[in-house]
Amino acid sequence: MSSYRQHLYHIVFRTKDSSLTIKQDHANDLYAYITGIIKHKKSHLYRINGIENHLHILTDINPSLAPIDFVRDIKVSTSLWMKSSNFFPAFKGWAVGYGSFTCSYRDLDRLIDYVKNQQEHHRKVTFEEEYRKLLMEYGIIPDDKYFP
Repeated sequence: MSSYRQHLYHIVFRTKDSSLTIKQDHANDLYAYITGIIKHKKSHLYRINGIENHLHILTDINPSLAPIDFVRDIKVSTSLWMKSSNFFPAFKGWAVGYGSFTCSYRDLDRLIDYVKNQQEHHRKVTFEEEYRKLLMEYGIIPDDKYFP
């Protein structure tokens, strides 16, 4: 008998101090770099997108990897690459924390659309408002000390 699995995660992390340092004219270069990291980890990327101060990654994580290590590796690798690439001269690093939420495969299309439409979404909602709402939707009580 074969083993089957689906480990769908919605991962969100922001720039240090929520600085607007992910310039959109090179965002696709960053997304391609992250796509390579995810493929190297034998995981599957469904969608990646973001705005100047944060990213959303919708991915199936290889079950041999701990999500905390997966996110750490992406943040460390991209931080080094962004600082050396000259595409993101103001980038100082990623914030320490992140959000990682398990998702139902039944919600995949809705989640892909949500991640895909980040630019439109953030014309009306700040990152802090969005993140607080996400935490509450996933049953997590936000700690006010992390929200200005």
